Parts: sequence; structure tokens; C-alpha cells
Amino acid sequence: MAEPTSGNEGLLFLTDEQLRKGIEAMFFAYRGFTADPDRILEGKDYGRAHHRAVHFIHRSPGTTVSNLLLTLGVTKQSLNRVLRTLIEDGLVRSEKGRVDARERHLYLTETGLTLERELSDAQRARMRAAYRAAGPQAVAGFRQVLEAMMDPEMRRQYNRLKEGG
Repeated sequence: MAEPTSGNEGLLFLTDEQLRKGIEAMFFAYRGFTADPDRILEGKDYGRAHHRAVHFIHRSPGTTVSNLLLTLGVTKQSLNRVLRTLIEDGLVRSEKGRVDARERHLYLTETGLTLERELSDAQRARMRAAYRAAGPQAVAGFRQVLEAMMDPEMRRQYNRLKEGG
């Protein structure tokens, strides 16, 4: 059976082999996407959890610990370990909420902003090169595929971030 080469209807007839190749491409792409930040983090004794926390605190300054828990989908214990390290090392500051003193609002310090910039610059360079090589239609299609793979709640969170909220 010949593989469809054009038209959206061809996407409905993907073989298991085509899907396997896509899955493997995602695994290897993820390794590439995280390789540069991993090298940066390794020298600082941080891991990917620290990177994700720094990224989303930067993305939403003043976010609460509760919101960060929802966004990252990790346990409170796991996040507290990561935040404790980032706060102790002077990358994140935590402020009590003005309305609810039990809330902790998180902000990157200058040191945290410097690390975030270093990590995101590396990833943006890789994404920019890949997007340029693939072209605008492929970029739009890639984003559609990623969004379609998200669970509904994750898609809602993603859309809120995309809209600047």
C-alpha cells in the first residue's frame, strides 16, 4: 500500500510504522531540545525540574506555588524541594500574598533571570534553526499536532499562557 503524500485525508491512514517513527522522532527531538540546557544546568547542580520551574516563574512573575504545581503537574513535595534550592541559591524569591498571607508568590531574582535567559537562549536557537529548516507550514502543523496531543486541562493551561494570562 502506497503512503499518501498530500492532502489531509492521508493523515487518517497512518500506519503503525509511521506512528512508531513519529514517536521515535519525538524522543530524539526531546533529547536534542533538552541537551543544551542540561549542559548548562549540570555545571550548577540543577536538573530539568529546576529549569521548568524557572521557565514558568519567568513566564508568569508572581505566580503562586499552587499555580506552579498545576502547571508542572508535580507533587508538592517535589516542587518544594526544587523551590527550596532555587530560593536558597538566590534565583527565586517568595513573597507572601497581600490578599491571602498563606499564598506564596514567586519571582525570579536578577540571578534567576540571568539563568533563565541562558537556558531559553539555547533552546530558542535550536527551535529557530529547526523552524527555519522546516518552513512556516510545517511550523504551524507541528504546533497543531502538539496542541492536539495535550490533555484538555493542559491545553487550557497552555492557551491561558499563550494568551498572556
